[in-house]
Amino acid sequence: MLMCKDLAVIASDYIDGELGTGGKLSVRMHLMMCRHCRTFIGQLKQSTVLMAAHSSQQAPADYIARLDEEIHRALTQGIGSNQGDY
Repeated sequence: MLMCKDLAVIASDYIDGELGTGGKLSVRMHLMMCRHCRTFIGQLKQSTVLMAAHSSQQAPADYIARLDEEIHRALTQGIGSNQGDY
């Protein structure tokens, strides 16, 4: 069973459609049972749409990589810590 912290790690891949069939199924099953992660995925999707709609410049690739690492670290350390793993 996929845990909240596991979902946080693969959330971007899920939204970008980069997960295989098994990964998608695991995420969807988890989302059916976890309202916190449904909210998280919804907010992440909204953020992605807003960023795409309002970004006129591309940040340097090394900056994006560092930012992605920081977000990943924050999500894996923070998600589920206050709500428990579902």
